[in-house]
Amino acid sequence: MSTRSVGRLSVVALRDARGPFVAWEVGFPAATPREWALARAFDADAFGPDGRWLLDFRAFAIMSPSGVTLVDAGIGPVGAPAEGWAPVPGALPDVLAATGIDPSDVDTVVLTHLHADHCGWAVTPAGEPLFPNARYVVHREELAWVNGAVASYVVKPLRAAGVLSPVAAETVLLTLPTGEKVTVVPTPGHTPGHQSVLVEGGGARVVVTGDVLVHAVQLVSPGVAYVYEEDPVLARETRQRLLARAAGGELATPHLTEPFVRVR
Repeated sequence: MSTRSVGRLSVVALRDARGPFVAWEVGFPAATPREWALARAFDADAFGPDGRWLLDFRAFAIMSPSGVTLVDAGIGPVGAPAEGWAPVPGALPDVLAATGIDPSDVDTVVLTHLHADHCGWAVTPAGEPLFPNARYVVHREELAWVNGAVASYVVKPLRAAGVLSPVAAETVLLTLPTGEKVTVVPTPGHTPGHQSVLVEGGGARVVVTGDVLVHAVQLVSPGVAYVYEEDPVLARETRQRLLARAAGGELATPHLTEPFVRVR
């Protein structure tokens, strides 16, 4: 597990799983040979020997003196909506335990978006919130957009339990007396209500990206579109803005091989 200190806060990378997805050219059909060469030099382990994209599925814990904020909830157990294409079951509960985090320690769960590989452990197979003391922060546009298996498996039980905490704008989730802050930032495009999380303090900055960028090819060339972006033009603009805001700090990425990436 990799960790970054941000003043009195710690950002801990939690790998739920790793496995193959689509062929990388299928995911990013407009990428040029030069862009692929740069991406391979940056993250060679994302390029599987069979031509398929290898990716991590990762959540992040932001640990403070007062509690734990979890950003995203992985692919989930057998039977979760990601089962048809992701390597379920994920290991997130075991990884949390190895980190010393009990589900009851988590007071906030931020779901960057409601694709199946980011919210599978939000609830138990029985339909109870896995993190019993947490509010679940989701953008209102995401709740209005989601449908299908994720809506029934994740959103419906969270709503029934009264733990959904919708947001509609940039929102400070936590401020320490020493000045450290955790802020949720709207970053639409990949999905309509996508959001990222900005962690600042002690002269450091970490941005938990969610799927604003999903592969190194979008880091070396932010204009490259991903086929599973709902609005590719908006996603590109969002990616460029977020990278500018992260300059001088680090990105915490759910799908690149290395969880933390320095932004110049």
